[in-house]
Amino acid sequence: MSNSPTVKRRRLSAELRALRVDAKLTAEQAAHQLEWAPSKVTRIERNEWKRPDVRDIRDLLDLYGVTDEARREELLALARDSRQRGWWVDYQDVLSPGSVAEFEATAAQIHMFEALLIPGLLQTADYAAAVFRGGQVLDQAVIDRHVAARLARQEILEREDPPHLWAVIDEAALRKQVGGVEVMRHQLEHIVAMCSRPNIAIQVVPDAAGAHAAMAGPFVIYEYASTEDATLVYLETGTGDVFLEKPQEVIRYNVKFDHVCALALSEEASVSHLRQLANDL
Repeated sequence: MSNSPTVKRRRLSAELRALRVDAKLTAEQAAHQLEWAPSKVTRIERNEWKRPDVRDIRDLLDLYGVTDEARREELLALARDSRQRGWWVDYQDVLSPGSVAEFEATAAQIHMFEALLIPGLLQTADYAAAVFRGGQVLDQAVIDRHVAARLARQEILEREDPPHLWAVIDEAALRKQVGGVEVMRHQLEHIVAMCSRPNIAIQVVPDAAGAHAAMAGPFVIYEYASTEDATLVYLETGTGDVFLEKPQEVIRYNVKFDHVCALALSEEASVSHLRQLANDL
């Protein structure tokens, strides 16, 4: 599950764009010389493709003057790997293409802030089911599929090289009795248990903290081990997922995260607070 063709496809798109720029060609000029549709090169560079065609990649490398065999094979191998099926394909009935699952699969570090919900990677099955019911998903079979997909996402925390997860959660999310008292108590106890893992850090922003830098809404920052894979910011909206990767956008959200971390309780105090909230239920 640690191998994400989506992330590799994103890297390939960036590499091909850089090669075109080095070749001093516009996307339209490249497409014209290859007798492709005018927008094809642009779609490739925006990662708006599902399964890269290896022959197309060879044609682009020829056009861009890439003659070094090792370099060519590196990019062609990336194209082949990008054609593989990720585990999320088995859940395409409930996960849309380009979902967050595809980008978190190979993240080395995941920094997130949540305001009203327990983060998906930390949700219990019962809590997740209650969330989907609250979102007006009424068919139990569909709810079960959504829950199964969410639990499958969490398997990245079980692998031999799990990402470092640093979650900052507003107390409002911890007090909201999603699914009822028993479901919420079990959810809080689950978070406490996850805090014992060396790769997981959790901080709580207490109600007493008042206004803070992240009140505009939740966000997730994905950082990758390879410097070739740029940091990505994920925002969930009512109309779909939004991914940001421009350096200035990433910096802005890193600053937000640093500010909210400074305002939150320490990890030790957060665990104590979580235990108290569970005991109060």
